[in-house]
Amino acid sequence: MMALLMEGLVLWVAAHLFKRVAPNQRQALTGRMGEGAKGLIAGMILVAVVLMVLGYRSAGLVPVYTPLPGMGHLNNLLMLVAIFLYGVGGTKGTLYTRMRHPMLWGTVVWAVAHLLVNGDVASVLLFGVIAVWALLEMVLINRSAVWVAPTGGRGIKGDAMNVAGALVIYALIAAVHIWTGHNPFMGTYG
Repeated sequence: MMALLMEGLVLWVAAHLFKRVAPNQRQALTGRMGEGAKGLIAGMILVAVVLMVLGYRSAGLVPVYTPLPGMGHLNNLLMLVAIFLYGVGGTKGTLYTRMRHPMLWGTVVWAVAHLLVNGDVASVLLFGVIAVWALLEMVLINRSAVWVAPTGGRGIKGDAMNVAGALVIYALIAAVHIWTGHNPFMGTYG
């Protein structure tokens, strides 16, 4: 079922990069469909996620490398960092005015964290492609527009909100991993 994983990854990358690599076609689609174009792209991304999940879960375990002992601890720490980065724009803490692309950087951290503890073909494909996509997305965005740092924000109050939210989301993600049989606190700790 590796084909489902690859189809999902292709659809994910295509849907996300469409606006950047084919802006005229994206604008024409929006002209024809109006707000429905956003719904179409969102639908493509949802289908991509479903295909990636089904393909990843059904892929056989074909080892590429053996993760180093102790990487589970680093993975868990990096996951907390990734979740925090995802919240930077919403909570508008101290990084809000200092960091461009916090969600994309969070995605890179998420992917690297998973590559530290998963050395099979499906994992390398899934997390590797997502990391490369996020880096490419940042390059394309940076080339298309100069960053103007946002002003304002909540400062330390925003950071406190983000830390609290990140801990709750981290606990929920860990619970889902445990529920699906992939306890994040039990791998590569030797």
